[in-house]
Amino acid sequence: MTELKTRSVKESEIQREWWHISAAGRPLGRLAARVAAVLRGKHKPCFTPNVDCGDFVIVTDAEKVLLTGRKMRQKTYYRHTGYPGHLKSQTAYELLARRPERIIEMAVKGMLPKGPLGRQMFRKLKVYRGPEHPHAAQKPKPLEI
Repeated sequence: MTELKTRSVKESEIQREWWHISAAGRPLGRLAARVAAVLRGKHKPCFTPNVDCGDFVIVTDAEKVLLTGRKMRQKTYYRHTGYPGHLKSQTAYELLARRPERIIEMAVKGMLPKGPLGRQMFRKLKVYRGPEHPHAAQKPKPLEI
């Protein structure tokens, strides 16, 4: 009887690819879950939880992302300036009008691991307001949900 050993992927063996997805008309949660899985590398057979084996993801049309139900007016995003009493709050509607990239970034960041590994994975996410992006040289493949 042979022993089966769990193989852990090494950093030098990782092949990174570029993926492109349009957020136009897609629900925020489903989009963020799919993007987070690709950033972690869960779509690859060599997935290792303690190694960043994920790919780069480009998200365009962030201003056209879909929030279902009453989330557009009721969902509140908070941030703190660092000064006492300076807790700022915005509804999803206000944040989408001002910085639509931030809504997708926050949703994806919440689905990634916390700590240095999660921050490293998050750096591979590129989000843009409109349909244009400067990563045409990387030849991104379309990513489907």
